[in-house]
Amino acid sequence: MDKEFYSKENKELLSTAILHLVMLKKGKLSAREKEEELQKKFIKLRNLHSAVESNINQLEHNGLDSCPDKELKNHKRYISLGILSYNLHQLSKILLAVQAAQGIKQAA
Repeated sequence: MDKEFYSKENKELLSTAILHLVMLKKGKLSAREKEEELQKKFIKLRNLHSAVESNINQLEHNGLDSCPDKELKNHKRYISLGILSYNLHQLSKILLAVQAAQGIKQAA
């Protein structure tokens, strides 16, 4: 979770439902909180959160920053097209890398 969602009540409530809760706190940490945030599992999960944020940013860049249509059917289609755009972008990067690798092999 992002820092702006942190509150003592939220953390207590979510910790009952989530096994490994990663909820960063704004401001100064207590010794217990600092120890918790330095655990390997916490750090690993925090880094995964950063990867998710990066993917969300990429989807927004591919057209999913706002949906002009409010009907559920059209909203689903809009999201599907944004994800398709993202996937095509990823495939094009792979194809360019393969072509570059083949070009190097052919030149040698």
